[in-house]
This record gives sequence, C-alpha cells and structure tokens, in this order.
Amino acid sequence: MRIYQTTLTLPSYKRGFHLITTQIESTLKNYPVEIGIINIFIKHTSASLTINENVDPTVREDMEKFFSESVDNKPYYKHTYEGSDDMPAHIKSSLLGQSLNIPITNNQLNLGTWQGIYLGEHRDRAGQRELVITIYGE
Repeated sequence: MRIYQTTLTLPSYKRGFHLITTQIESTLKNYPVEIGIINIFIKHTSASLTINENVDPTVREDMEKFFSESVDNKPYYKHTYEGSDDMPAHIKSSLLGQSLNIPITNNQLNLGTWQGIYLGEHRDRAGQRELVITIYGE
C-alpha cells in the first residue's frame, strides 16, 4: 500500500456549483495507482464538495437555486461577521460536506457515466480554495 498526499489550489469561483473533476483527474495522473481510493478534502467552512450530474449545467443552476432558497436570508441568523452570506455558507457547507472518497481503478477515478465532482462555492466573494488530496493505493 502506498499513500500520496498533495494540495490542489483552485482559483476563485463565483457563487454556485462548479465541476472540478478535470482538476482532480489531472492531479491523480501524477501518482501511479492502479487500484485504490482518493480522498478529497476542502479546507474551508464556506464551500463544499459533492458528486452529481456532470453533463447538463442546469443541474448545477438548480442546485444553487434550491440551496439558496432553502438556507439564505433567515432573519434569525446572528453570525454575519463577513456579510449576509456568512452563516448560509456555513450551513450549506455542513449539509453537503467537506470530503469525498472515490475508488480508483486503472489510475482513473471510478465514477459513473454521469457523475462529476462539484465544488459548491457558497460565498458571494470567495477567494481561492485549497483541497488536500490523499491517495491510497497499489
């Protein structure tokens, strides 16, 4: 068993859901793993990671609309140190999660045909996002 770890810095994205599968696949190519597991962890409390539809961009638009309508602009939020999107961003991050585990087969992510990795950017004005990529395999 070999273990590799690296950090991937993503550029700033606007608020919404963004496919980052290609960036993860590019990182994986640097490590020779025929079979294993990749763990992707985001080091932020106002962004998230999830897996969903990778072809139709309206899925990402609908995801953003759903989470915004469900979580944004609640009059009882007290935590607004960084603006009105502060607490909603933390809640969305908790609901969706900060890490993913994906099987690796033949040095490729073993995702389903329609699956892609999303960065959920929940801030109106976010900076770069840092991911820790840990690969376990043979």
